[in-house]
Amino acid sequence: MALVALQLLFTPLNMLIITLGVGSGIIVGALPGLTATMAIALLVPFTFGMNAVHSLVLLGGIYCGAIYGGSFSAILINTPGTPSAIATTFDGYAMARKGESYAAIITATIASVIGGLIGVMFLIFLAPPLSRAALKFGPPEFFWLTIFGLTIIATLASKSILKGLIGGAFGLLLSVIGIAPIEGSVRYSFGSVSMQNGIALIPAMIGLFCLPEIIGMIAKKDTHYNVIPYKREKKLIRRIFFRLMKKPFLLIRSSVIGTIVGIIPGAGGNIAGMVAYNEAVRASKRPERFGTGIIDGVIASESSNNAEVSGSLIPMLTLGIPGAPPAAVLMGALLLQGMRPGPDLFTAHAEVTYSFLFSLVLANILILPLGLMSGKAMSKLITGIPVTILAPFVFLLSVIGSFAINNNMADVYIMLVFGVIGFIGRKAGFSAGPIVLGLILGGICEQGLVQAILMGRAKGSVMGMFFTRPISIILIVLTVVSALWPFVVKARKNWGIKR
Repeated sequence: MALVALQLLFTPLNMLIITLGVGSGIIVGALPGLTATMAIALLVPFTFGMNAVHSLVLLGGIYCGAIYGGSFSAILINTPGTPSAIATTFDGYAMARKGESYAAIITATIASVIGGLIGVMFLIFLAPPLSRAALKFGPPEFFWLTIFGLTIIATLASKSILKGLIGGAFGLLLSVIGIAPIEGSVRYSFGSVSMQNGIALIPAMIGLFCLPEIIGMIAKKDTHYNVIPYKREKKLIRRIFFRLMKKPFLLIRSSVIGTIVGIIPGAGGNIAGMVAYNEAVRASKRPERFGTGIIDGVIASESSNNAEVSGSLIPMLTLGIPGAPPAAVLMGALLLQGMRPGPDLFTAHAEVTYSFLFSLVLANILILPLGLMSGKAMSKLITGIPVTILAPFVFLLSVIGSFAINNNMADVYIMLVFGVIGFIGRKAGFSAGPIVLGLILGGICEQGLVQAILMGRAKGSVMGMFFTRPISIILIVLTVVSALWPFVVKARKNWGIKR
């Protein structure tokens, strides 16, 4: 199967698509205000006419490239191009201010490639066995799995636990619009034929993730950024490479942390980068140097947030629970191609799935030449495109992308409505992540709940069906722990202050 997947992948067209994906992802990531989630959400509708392999390798390349691309603006203007690059600003910008911007870019590039490759290795070797384990899941297990996923993303994706839970619950409510998955009754369509199929996922995601960013760009007074000069130096790539190779534990530890954080639904690259950076400080013999412009901080942040990319795909591909917002949008692309996450991806759709996994290896390798060659161009691009041009262009793509899926203006209206909801929600402190995950997992949750109840009635014990199966018990325990853990952490902090 691996050989067939490699034959599908190594065609001139696929290689071109991957290169275009990584290159465009780097550009998107480098521009402040444009995120990986936004880029993937905008392009998913345009991949509808492609075959599954072309679609997935393009979106995967954009995902990898965008997460890395955020390091350019983080280093050159102290503004992370993507949230994943927040920790990169700590030492990356400090290096640039000392005249070492090229060294910081090289460090970020090499660390990103190594971290990304380590993450992909975890993905390739962990996803198939986890998908086989998913075969043991029945309706009760899928119900508890969705509750577990919603609990985690609600606690991690928002500053307020309550607001995160409200966002997840709101997404669940939206998911019940349309035809019921079991009995087939039409609910909350308000007489609209367009609403009978439920809320269109891709337009909703474009609205929630893209329109608030567009409004945010317009609201900023500054339409241009001041970039620290970017100067190339001979033989610096070689010197930086050997310096990184002398820090294998930092690279491996940060990459593993990024992968593990990525597996946790809702955590995202920003948390991966911060956790890895914090661990690098703790493990350092001279922690006071962090934040003054040392490569260790850039290594920790960039290797972890790029490893997080593949980590976030592990629960998405195997269990249908995205590990990060970009993975949630990729899940929408899978569903658009008629591929449902789970065991079928590694059996019925094995050729496509493994082609996608192997394409991530190529995408991370391509970051090295594309990143090193495009540094000068990225620095000019950040200053060259004013917001007054960028924002209308992205809005136009949002409208076209929403309309293109079904050639239906109702999807454009859905995108606009969800854009307003996303903007108001952001102002009120709500994150789009829980809402999207609730919308995605709502159908699975309802179907698992209703089927489990019917099975329980047939066996004479509904409660026994939910609370006696071994996997269900494990998921219930994990759900309770994940829901209570933030309160435990807060209580420990308060207790420490009181002491």
